[in-house]
Amino acid sequence: MAGNSIGGKKAAAANKERHGDDFYSKIGTKGGSVKGVKKGFAANPDLARKVGARGGTISRRGKATQEG
Repeated sequence: MAGNSIGGKKAAAANKERHGDDFYSKIGTKGGSVKGVKKGFAANPDLARKVGARGGTISRRGKATQEG
C-alpha cells in the first residue's frame, strides 16, 4: 500500500508489470459490472413508487390555522 505519491507510482508500475498495461481498466470494468441480488425496493420498483408518492403527500407541518 502506497504511503505517498512516489510509492503510489511504484505500486502502479508493479501492477502494470505483473498484470499487464490494462490492469486498471480491467478492475474498473469488474467493479462497474457487479450485479447482485435485488433486495428491498429494488426488487419491486412499482411498490417503491407508490409508497414514495404516499410518503410525499403527508405533511409534517400540520393543518393551517388562521390567526387574528
